[in-house]
Amino acid sequence: MPKTFPTHPVPCAAGIGLRSIHIAEMLARRPSAGWIEVHAENYMGQSAAVDALEKLREIYPLSVHGVGLSLGSASGLDRDHLERLRLVCQRFQPAIVSEHLAWSVADGAYLNDLLPLRYDEEAISIVSRNIGRLQETLKRRVYIENLSAYLSFEGSIMSEAEFLAELVCRTGCGLLLDVNNVYVSANNLDFDAAAFIDALPADAVGEIHLAGHAVNEADGDVILIDDHGSRVPPAVWSLYAHAIRRIGPRPTLIEWDTDVPPLDVLLGEAMWADMLARRIAFDARPAEQSVAPDSRFAAMTLPRRDDATGIRFPALAAIAALKAACRGCGAEDYRRARHVLH
Repeated sequence: MPKTFPTHPVPCAAGIGLRSIHIAEMLARRPSAGWIEVHAENYMGQSAAVDALEKLREIYPLSVHGVGLSLGSASGLDRDHLERLRLVCQRFQPAIVSEHLAWSVADGAYLNDLLPLRYDEEAISIVSRNIGRLQETLKRRVYIENLSAYLSFEGSIMSEAEFLAELVCRTGCGLLLDVNNVYVSANNLDFDAAAFIDALPADAVGEIHLAGHAVNEADGDVILIDDHGSRVPPAVWSLYAHAIRRIGPRPTLIEWDTDVPPLDVLLGEAMWADMLARRIAFDARPAEQSVAPDSRFAAMTLPRRDDATGIRFPALAAIAALKAACRGCGAEDYRRARHVLH
C-alpha cells in the first residue's frame, strides 16, 4: 500500500529543482524553499535517492517533471514508460505533474534531446490523444511545457503558443510556462517573446520555469542554447516580470542542470524570484491601498511558518542567501544588495 504523505499544495512562491548533489544537504539543513521539483525518470527505480526523496516529500511540496514521455510521438506513448511514471506519481503523490511538448522517441530508440513538432492539425490530434491517455492514466491534470527551439518546420500553420492554447481547449491540460525557453526560442527563431506569453490562456498556466542559457556564435549568427547552466540573466528576469504582470504570480521553479552550483546559490535565485513577484504585486495594488513612505513596513507581513510542516518561504531566508551570494563582494556591493530587501 502506498505511503500517505501530508497534503502540501505547491505554494505561489519560488522553488528549486532538486539535484543529487544537494539531497544530503537538503535533508540535513531543511533550508527555506517554497517547494522542490524532480525529474520523474530519476526516481523510477529503487535507490538511495528514492528513499531520500520520500523523506524530503514529508517536508516540502513536490512537483514531478517528466522529460522522456515523448508526447509528440505518432506511435503513441510507451506503455512501460507511462506505467513507471504512474508508479512514481502514486508513490510520491506530487502536487503538480508536467511534461514537454516535444518528441524524443523514434522506432523505439530514445533520443538524447527534446525535439520540436510541426504545428498543424495532424500534430494537434496526435498530441491531444497522447495527453488524453496520460491524464486518464494518472487521473489528474498534467501541465505541458513549451520547448526551447533552434529550428522550425515550414509546414507549421500556427505558432507554438496557438498550438498550446488549442491543446488546452481540446484536452483540459494545464501549461507550464518556461520563460527561459520562450526567450531562447524567440531569439533563435526571431519572434516576439512577450507576444508569445500574451497569446497563452493565462488561467491554464499553473507553473513557471526560470533558468540560464548559453550564448554561442555560428557563422556570424548568435545562437542561444538552453543549457540550464548559469544564473537567470537580466533579459529573462525582465520577461518573467512581463509574465507575472500578464498572468499573475505562479509557482516558479529555478532550474539548474549543468555546472550545478552550491545549494545557497539556487536558494538565492529563488529569493530574487519571490522578491520580484512581490514587488510587482505591491506596485499593482489599487491607489487607495497605498501607504505613506514612513509606514511602508506596516503594510508588509512576513510569510507565516506552517507549524505542522515547519516549511518557510524563501523570503525568510533572504539575508542568509544574500550573504552567500555576496561572499567575496565589497562592503558597498553588500549594502546596495541589502537595500533591495527594503
